[in-house]
Parts: sequence; C-alpha cells; structure tokens
Amino acid sequence: MNRRRKYAAPVLVAALALLIVTGCGKDGKSGELTKVKFSEVIRSIFYAPHYVAMSQGFFKDEGLDVDMNTAQGSDKGAAALLAGTADISMGGPETTIYIHNQKGEKTLKVFHQLTAKDGSFLLSREKLDDFKWSDLEGKTVIGWRPGSAPQMVMNSTLIKEGVKDVNVITNIASPAMAGAFTSGQGDFIQLFEPIASTLVREGKAYYAASLGEAFGPFPETSYVATSDYIKKNPEVIQRFVNAVAQGAKWLNAASDEEIATALAPFFEGTSKELILQSVERYKSQDTWPTNPELTREQFDTLQNVLIENGVLKAEERIANMDDVVDMSFVRQIGNADE
Repeated sequence: MNRRRKYAAPVLVAALALLIVTGCGKDGKSGELTKVKFSEVIRSIFYAPHYVAMSQGFFKDEGLDVDMNTAQGSDKGAAALLAGTADISMGGPETTIYIHNQKGEKTLKVFHQLTAKDGSFLLSREKLDDFKWSDLEGKTVIGWRPGSAPQMVMNSTLIKEGVKDVNVITNIASPAMAGAFTSGQGDFIQLFEPIASTLVREGKAYYAASLGEAFGPFPETSYVATSDYIKKNPEVIQRFVNAVAQGAKWLNAASDEEIATALAPFFEGTSKELILQSVERYKSQDTWPTNPELTREQFDTLQNVLIENGVLKAEERIANMDDVVDMSFVRQIGNADE
C-alpha cells in the first residue's frame, strides 16, 4: 500500500500535464493543439471579437494554438500568406481580388467576414462644434496608405459628400500616424480605436466624425487564407470560424468589467474606461455582424469602391464571387465535429 501511495502523486501530476499538453477542450475535443500562424492587420479594438476568442480560450477549446503577429497592413498580411509565413490573415477582402487578378500560382479566399463597417474615425486639431465634411476643403488629413480600405473609404466619402481640394497624406506608416499628428503635422487625422479616443482624452485632438457611419455598410475586415490551405485544412478553418463567432457572441453578452478584463492584455497602457468606450463606439455603429457572412451585396459594394478609387478596372470585376470567397464554413458555425 505504501509503495502504491508513493507513486500516486507523480502519476497524477503526469496525467494532468498530459491533459494540458494535449489541449483537451471544454467541448470534448482532444489531441494536440494545432498551431495556426496568424497575422492581424493592425492592433485595434475594431477586431475585439478575435482578442476575446484568444483571451477566453475559445480557440483552445477548438483545439487551436493561435500564434499571432501584427502585419501593419493588409498587403503585408497577404504577402505572408503567399510566402507561407502565415496560415491565416486578417485584412481587407480586396486583397483576394488583387491576388486573383494577378493570375499567379496561389490564390486567396475570404472565409469569414469580421466587420461590416469602416472602423476609423476622423479627428480634428481644432474643436469644431458642428463638423461638416466641407470643413476639410483646403485642409490636410493624415490618412492611410493608398489602396488600403480606410484610405478608399475616406476618398469615396469625400466623393459622396462632394468635397474637393483636400490634401490627404498617405505615405506615413500606420504606427507613426498619431505621432506625426501630435507633432504638428496635418489639420485632421483618420484613426482607429483605441488610439483615437486616447488622443481625444489627452486633449491632443477632437472627435469630428465616424467614417463607418458616414460611408455606410462596407466589408472592411475579413479572415483570409490561401485556397490551398483551406482545401488541405478544412477542419482548422471551421474551428477557427467557430471560435471567432463565439468571441463575438460573448462580446455582446458580457458585462463591462468582463469585456475590459478580456481586452486589457492586448492594449497595455490603455485604461479600461477607454477600452469600453471604444467597444461601445463600435457596437453603436453595428461594426460586428451577427451573421459573419460576406454577402453578394457587400461584395458588389467592395468592387464598386475599388473601381471608384482606380485600383480595379471595370473589366477586371470578378463576376463569380466564389473565386475569392468561401462562406461554407460560416454557414456551419457550431455544427462541426459534433
């Protein structure tokens, strides 16, 4: 009996360690966690459902170990997919169209639509009691790189509002934009949360407008992978989609304290108050769709914006949406591996 007791503790410790290593999830999935090399476009609360899925263990529950890095641009995220240094990328769905029309060896596909509006906000250097888009005439705006979704949404909004003679600076790297503005460059700046609210809180800028509200529905951010990766790893894609959908569902039901605690590790130095303010701002403009499916209407809107901004020729418009979009996984959310 003593000998059996002597070895009981070590055996129990070993068994617990095995459970940790193999990643047995709450839903009963077991086996070693599958590593997914993931590239986010930038760090923003605009992508809160993804961070929730990480912090609340929804990816691990699905048997996935998500290794995340920040690409600082959809173009860089797409390049990582093509080079094989990323398995899944978060970015603008327009990248799939660009790559498809290059007729290269690899193609990309959207498999989950994360956001339904642009996530940037226009801030002014001087306080404007009643902002009008015409206030931008003759002014300088620090904006995003040419061909990026926020840059095109800004340009299309200016066209929609009939505003001309606006100098939009598009050659400042995204991590340096806020610093350039606070150093005195530009009259306005286009930023995502929580950086936008941080500048306002510090008294370095004033809120002027929401690009998401001004432009309207737009499929700005998607999850993308190469067609080959999706074909070879359908179970990984399905579990990834399930986890993100669970993150969005949790975000809509959780308390303020739970949300702030879940997101805080991804935004060090940002107060919980600003985190919650950013989340509420995105919620109020219906940023995160309850159904994360990229629809035909949204796809048409996307291509119209690309053509309007001169990055896609009318004759290059993709008629068969399935060439760059696969929504089959979204339609099976929660049903996989049951």
